[in-house]
Amino acid sequence: MSVSSKLKETLVCLKAGRVTLPYPAQARPVPEKFRGRPIFDVTKCTGCAGCANNCPAREILVFDICQEIRVLEYSGLRCTYCGRCADLCPEKAITLSHDFETGTDSIHDNQQRLEIFMSTCQRCGRCFEEPSALEELKMKGYRLDDLANDRWVFRSRSYLEGEPAVEDIPIEMD
Repeated sequence: MSVSSKLKETLVCLKAGRVTLPYPAQARPVPEKFRGRPIFDVTKCTGCAGCANNCPAREILVFDICQEIRVLEYSGLRCTYCGRCADLCPEKAITLSHDFETGTDSIHDNQQRLEIFMSTCQRCGRCFEEPSALEELKMKGYRLDDLANDRWVFRSRSYLEGEPAVEDIPIEMD
């Protein structure tokens, strides 16, 4: 490489001016369609668990303490801020924040826990009943996620352990 090529490169860099941004001192506004972390509104939430069933990162856990109380817990550890939970919420109880800096020293700062009293459905007025086996397979109705270990648990009753799923049909032989 020649000295002239290095001088040309230096002139090009000097003409470009300042390229770096003064980020820590002056924060730039976030774009209009920026998707930050989800914010849950307990006053609007009906507890349908659509957000938990459709979260690709499985960050929203659901636990039914009894028929009247449902706990939704957002841990925020693996959340990619895709916004699918906010898009699917029928009551618009989930909004996406415009917070750009979500880094923290404590893992519990980004977590949210909602305890929802579910006496009757706010749309139809009926009480929530225990789901049938088919509804449990569709991941609707009661859920039992492991909140202590922040794990999503798939619980299915599609087979019975130790018992035959279908009783044998007696065949009469001639």
